[in-house]
Amino acid sequence: MRVSPSVIEVRGGIPLQGTVSVDGSKNACLPLLAAAATLGTGVRLTGVPDSTDVVSMIRLLDQAGWPVWQEQSDVGVGAPLGTPIGGLAEAAAIRASHYLIPALLSTHGTARLPWPGGSAVGDRGMQLHFAVYEAFGDRAEVDADGYVVSAGQRSSRLAKITLPFRSRGATIIALLRAVVAGRAVRIEQPNTAPETQAVISALRTADWECTSEASLLTAVPPSTPSTARRSWAVPGDWIEAGTLACAIAATGGSGTISGADTHDLVVLVNALRHLGVAAEAEATAVVVDATVGRPTRNLRAIATRNPGGLEADFEPALLVAASGRRGRHRFADAINPGRHGNLLPQLARFGLATKPVSATECLIEGPQRLSAATVEATDVYTGTALLVAGCAATGTTVLHRPAQIRRGHPDLPGKLRALGAEIKESR
Repeated sequence: MRVSPSVIEVRGGIPLQGTVSVDGSKNACLPLLAAAATLGTGVRLTGVPDSTDVVSMIRLLDQAGWPVWQEQSDVGVGAPLGTPIGGLAEAAAIRASHYLIPALLSTHGTARLPWPGGSAVGDRGMQLHFAVYEAFGDRAEVDADGYVVSAGQRSSRLAKITLPFRSRGATIIALLRAVVAGRAVRIEQPNTAPETQAVISALRTADWECTSEASLLTAVPPSTPSTARRSWAVPGDWIEAGTLACAIAATGGSGTISGADTHDLVVLVNALRHLGVAAEAEATAVVVDATVGRPTRNLRAIATRNPGGLEADFEPALLVAASGRRGRHRFADAINPGRHGNLLPQLARFGLATKPVSATECLIEGPQRLSAATVEATDVYTGTALLVAGCAATGTTVLHRPAQIRRGHPDLPGKLRALGAEIKESR
């Protein structure tokens, strides 16, 4: 892993253009690494991104007793050695550390982790996760330092879970816990995002029968579990692809982004079209052309977990792109209730005026011109939006704490440079 810079300088006002390919998805890779440990038969993952959250998860697996090898973007996770585990203090640095609980239950019968950390974007508690474990007969206890989950008695009964909202973490946890139990699971109102689908595809390679619909997800174990080693490919980062598309739109450029499943980008592409940007989700790439003026319409960008809705992690960069487009645009993200509190004050430094409707919703009157500013990345996607704003703004923007961006994207500045952005990184 390369050393992260402490400051990024961006000379903005340059229309981005060209072709770029995205890295593997951090949000898909983290549960796939945990699934590999849960399966316990040996898995090789290809296309693993070098983001810092992924590096942390690999170290946690190693510390917890799973042999791990790595060669460039390939990572192998072997069968657990059963060695005693330490405190796993690094689990406090990333939100996704909770994905390790099922694997730890499979080898130790109990799992203790510190409260997960990561981005400060509001309360994303663990109570729903604990309810999933309770559905499998497990017991969860908490204290000031963290939580412990103890495995219940084994059962062959179908585990039935109804989620009160479409939580990606709880859906994936339920699938991984079912693998450990060797037990069928039925999940009503599941999360069906690409990251969940990646785990489902991985389980199918292990002969699990999985069905995935908007209202129901089921997973049934094979009658005879296989011990064969498997190879899984980490899907391309659809969030990175959408962020780059927004950057091209925000700078009035044109370009092509490949490497992600374009089906997952249709909602974002439609939002850009709403803003008068020519955009297409083609078979293997997304093509964006903001050089030709088209009529704009008021955009209503409301983040949701529902199938066919706007992914919350698109919202910050899309907000920046919309600010330069004529209209009255509404943005909301109640999924991450602290994100607007991080993002909007930083964007105000660029001169972007917003009208708060609530703590999680705002209005933007466009078009507005951005001027360079000195800003700070407080979380991954606030950081990516500030980088997009720096590319669109007049003058040289200075971005502090860019390590937040590297938690989710190994080299987003490099991708932007490939499209012609003038970006300098320094320590």
